[in-house]
Amino acid sequence: MPAFQFALPARVVFGRGEAAKAPEEILALGRTGVLVHGADAGRAEWLARALRAGGARLHMLACGAEPTLPMLQAALDGLRGSGAEWVVALGGGAVLDMGKALAGLIPAPGGVMDHLEVVGLGLPLKTPPLPFIALPTTAGTGAEATRNAVIGLPDHGRKVSVRDARMLPRLAIVDPALTDHCPRAVTLASGMDALAQVIEPWLSCKATPFTDALVRPVIGPGLRALMQLMQAEDPQARDRMAWTSLCGGMALANGGLGAVHGLAGVIGGVTPAAHGAICGALLGPVLAMNRDHAPDPARAVEICDEIAQILGCAPADAPQALARWARECGLPGLDAQGLARADHAAVAQAALASSSMKGNPFPPDPAQLRAILLSAA
Repeated sequence: MPAFQFALPARVVFGRGEAAKAPEEILALGRTGVLVHGADAGRAEWLARALRAGGARLHMLACGAEPTLPMLQAALDGLRGSGAEWVVALGGGAVLDMGKALAGLIPAPGGVMDHLEVVGLGLPLKTPPLPFIALPTTAGTGAEATRNAVIGLPDHGRKVSVRDARMLPRLAIVDPALTDHCPRAVTLASGMDALAQVIEPWLSCKATPFTDALVRPVIGPGLRALMQLMQAEDPQARDRMAWTSLCGGMALANGGLGAVHGLAGVIGGVTPAAHGAICGALLGPVLAMNRDHAPDPARAVEICDEIAQILGCAPADAPQALARWARECGLPGLDAQGLARADHAAVAQAALASSSMKGNPFPPDPAQLRAILLSAA
């Protein structure tokens, strides 16, 4: 067995009702902190009220969209010097990314560009991050278990990361009840992202026995759970999706992803589309490419066989059937998400340099990536 290593959040608490423990856990870290939430502050009021009742001096920050460099810089300008002792994020992947970035950069000297990958210097943090507590309210990105925060750069047309091993959450509370009654479109997009983030680490050339043990058992149950949620609200299906998302986050942080996320990082920088919807549109075509062109397609064939059993199709048709099912449930293609076909060549070329692409089971060429984009359009 080859040598490998893995790193995880300091603590993960999983289960329905576990979010009720958050105020006590947070207050144990200090009495001054930042609460990052989504566009609707009312959804975080229960936590804000409990923290204030415990004596917390709270700085509230709304993150109503996927974070960009201007958003992050404005937040940092307002919070540096605030005396914050911790950052807690309650929301979807965008909120968690904003919270994680703030926890890393509030105490950091220098500018944001010092630490951004690809377009910046990509330097490690000189100062330890503030303790970060993650409470996800969607099952998708797995950001509660990763060491990076994804930031959009509108002027560069890219999404890149601030990354440091110490940015792993001090505490992740994954309470599936926080995802109950999530809007159907958000459930679908985030759920397809969660599926991508367990399928890609399984196929990744960077896979390890640890990541394999996390993702292989949840691929089929995750797809079944998402199919159930497209039919009706179901707490057990929400539980399975939350577990799938968490496993994907832990796996991608310790293994690799692939062409889905390699392309999605570029597409997300040139369109306003949500990350999960982009990944969902790409997942079927990328799976087909890796099955048909990887030097050793056994893992992709195995996943196609399982998807075929679930969707009731021939194994050869599994990637297309998965894409068709997602479209029928309302997931838009890349055309509808705002990616112009005239931009396909530039997107494919830029994606070759992405960190996620390095995990794909083989290095695709620009023509193969353009074919994926056309299939996902």
